[in-house]
Amino acid sequence: MPPIPRFWTALHMVLVLAASAAAQSPEWVKPSLPSLPSTRCCGSMAYDGATGLTVLFGGGNGGIYPAIRFNDTWTFSSTKGWSQLSPVTSPSPRQGAGIAYDPTTGTIVLFGGCPSWETTISDTWTWDGVTWTQQFPPVSPPARVFDTQGMAYDAATETVVMFGGGFGDTWTWNGRTKTWTQKFPATSPPPSNATIAYDAASGKVVLFGGADNQGSDLNQTWTWDGAAWTQQFPAASPSPRALPSMAYDSNTRKVVLFGGTAGPPSALNDTWNWNGTSWTQQQTSTDPPARWAAAMTFDPYLKGLILFGGELSGDPFANDTWLFKSQ
Repeated sequence: MPPIPRFWTALHMVLVLAASAAAQSPEWVKPSLPSLPSTRCCGSMAYDGATGLTVLFGGGNGGIYPAIRFNDTWTFSSTKGWSQLSPVTSPSPRQGAGIAYDPTTGTIVLFGGCPSWETTISDTWTWDGVTWTQQFPPVSPPARVFDTQGMAYDAATETVVMFGGGFGDTWTWNGRTKTWTQKFPATSPPPSNATIAYDAASGKVVLFGGADNQGSDLNQTWTWDGAAWTQQFPAASPSPRALPSMAYDSNTRKVVLFGGTAGPPSALNDTWNWNGTSWTQQQTSTDPPARWAAAMTFDPYLKGLILFGGELSGDPFANDTWLFKSQ
């Protein structure tokens, strides 16, 4: 191993060495961190390519009565771990807002969410690395809550794609013009709270699972090519589930899916890879505790996925952080 530069902190060393240990084989690693956001599910998390930091906003803790919704902003880095920020302006407290990084403007875009059990909202905000700014597009999607990843940047069209949150409509966000546009493809996945991620290897957005509006858990796989949704029929698939975590792994050029629920209060903790044509279950020696509605994104600096929080089997909420290094 080459000499470690002196400016690296002890925490940086812990994170990098943990990732390096996992590099021998695909593995989940739980680093020891000096501080953590409070327990929550349904937080909105995305890697900010402009600042090189992972950003977490909000979430909720229904295990405390009355239920709590957060509007705190946190960043994660290999040198500091989690750090809470104090932006001048922030969206209102909420859980389950859609979120994605938009490299065309170097900002993170956030949409909607749930400020209470009875209410969903339809506001749009952007994060520039310093503060949140509310946007006022002339047309917006209907109010909704995702509770998992319902937005993803589509590099092929240079727009952010939105699907789900209990709806079967498809919308795109153009960061340059700050406008939402509804798309009307000939076929679409069923209305559900499905999870999506952009598969850079195939140049398509991938959608998996979710619970439909009748409460049935699905294990359908669909892809979006910028104009149409196409259902895929892979030889193998994860079991039907709602609210799994999903993100693209640039190391292996595959989409990674973790956990979910086939009916609360039970949860899952299996890990799967999508290679563009089929799903393969990833065998690991250590796994995070089973959970659903956990936040997950890829951190290119750590060269691995970051998983945070979620709701565990039996309904307790979590605030642990896990790293997944696939090679």
